[in-house]
Amino acid sequence: MTERSGGAPIVVRVNPLGTLAMPLLDEDMVRFEPLLAESIIIGDVFLDQVTTHLLAAGGKRLRPLLAIASATGGEREGSQDDLLGGVSLELMHLASLYHDDVMDEATMRRNTESVNSRFGNLVAIVAGDFLMARSAAIAADLGTEVAGLLARTLALLTRGQVSEVRTAFDVNRTVEDYYEAIGGKTAALMASACRVGALTSATTEAERDALTAYGHALGLVFQVRDDILDITAVDGQLGKPAGQDLAEGIYTYPVLVALNDPTAGEKLTELLGSPLDDDAREAARQLVVGTDAIPATLEVARKHVDEAAVAAAELRSEALRTGFTRLAADLLDGLPEF
Repeated sequence: MTERSGGAPIVVRVNPLGTLAMPLLDEDMVRFEPLLAESIIIGDVFLDQVTTHLLAAGGKRLRPLLAIASATGGEREGSQDDLLGGVSLELMHLASLYHDDVMDEATMRRNTESVNSRFGNLVAIVAGDFLMARSAAIAADLGTEVAGLLARTLALLTRGQVSEVRTAFDVNRTVEDYYEAIGGKTAALMASACRVGALTSATTEAERDALTAYGHALGLVFQVRDDILDITAVDGQLGKPAGQDLAEGIYTYPVLVALNDPTAGEKLTELLGSPLDDDAREAARQLVVGTDAIPATLEVARKHVDEAAVAAAELRSEALRTGFTRLAADLLDGLPEF
């Protein structure tokens, strides 16, 4: 927790495991970590160093958490298949980070040097492909339904990434474009995480659908929250400069609102449309903050929190209903109203 200029705290980091408050899930995640590492270590010293680079840097492990919690409901110890379902999702997520950092020319990830910066773009791309292949192999071992789901998820991830690239630096980007990108890049993987857990535990179709809907809504909350923080956070809170998405031509929901503001919209349009230096980035960020874009985006985030709560209410496990509902709501705690 840190302070912004007005003195009110912004909570940037969340602790999903603590929020879910499921003691058996804590134990499952202790068992999960070595299984994750073992799934990609093959005895090639160089490749093992590259593929495990981000594992050592930590991470929230949100996707495997969702998968394992969805499987067990917090009521039993996760089976080997439950844990492996989480592994397959985390490997797909890690692979996407390797590829994203190459595309973004990132130098840091999880407060450590990014893989592409340390080993080069070619190695990062190939290592990401290896992680994706391991994810697919594990999914195949878990059965045709899981394998098919992961294949469809990869297609959605790719479509979301393409949509984001297609609309980069486009001041005419629409809300539909925005949701196509985040629905694929973020929400699809969280929805699949919850559904994988449902598949490894052989729940009912209704339960699988409710878990999938919850994961999708949670993914939207997670991404909209990040988009708010990209505009409002103090430099250093996110491990990247505030307004970095603006500088890279990724115009998120608050930016789209600000572009249509009758006062600031014209000036913001003149600034955007091409890469920004530090001064222009900060000027654009301040223009967005000076509109009603942040309150409007918070309203959208709250709508998705409500959608998550509606889906969670359909779950059979009381511990899961409570934990999942709290997790979605807690993502918005501490965000600035402006």
